[in-house]
Amino acid sequence: MEGGGGATLEKERLSEFVPPTSLEANRLKKSSWGVLFTGIVGGTLVAVYAVATPFITPALRRICLPFVPATTKQIENVVKMLQCRRGPLVDIGSGDGRVVIAAAKEGFTAVGYELNPWLVWYSRYRAWREGVQASARFYISDLWKVTFSQYSNVVIFGVPQMMAQLEKKLELELKDDARVIACRFPFPHWTPAQVTGEGLDTVWAYDARSFRGRDRRP
Repeated sequence: MEGGGGATLEKERLSEFVPPTSLEANRLKKSSWGVLFTGIVGGTLVAVYAVATPFITPALRRICLPFVPATTKQIENVVKMLQCRRGPLVDIGSGDGRVVIAAAKEGFTAVGYELNPWLVWYSRYRAWREGVQASARFYISDLWKVTFSQYSNVVIFGVPQMMAQLEKKLELELKDDARVIACRFPFPHWTPAQVTGEGLDTVWAYDARSFRGRDRRP
């Protein structure tokens, strides 16, 4: 009996004993999971940063032009103001490209300038999907670094803080036959040639001859 009991105790001790190689394997397994988890978290943060930064950065500028998609009614009012107009068109701060694409469908050669690269790439995709990629172009650029002298039609969904400064820029750069269409907010010193819509869907049209003549500020 004593011999049998000793054998049993020996077996129990052996079953509790974990070889060093097994312990090392467990440590390596835990370490691998830790590295994998850290990699996943790090990669996710980098991806979020890459996507979010183009949307957050404009808010840190002195004058912020946030992305707010144009409504269907706003686009209809813009197109109405473009009736009987010719020449190339530019949308300043083109967002997801819907104004440029709508203008291209009306026969304009249209260009959009947008600071957010994700929106520019999406706009190019939308133009391709709508079949107007040949006449609707999009570029990543700061509006203050672009010269607009080559455009006969200018569309801007602006904010009050930028309109006075943009007035001066457009007065210097646009030709006399140009038309400027402002959405959501009017220019503070110019007198509009036409106004259509109500509330946030209001659109103001300004002719360069007017704000370069008697309505131009000293």
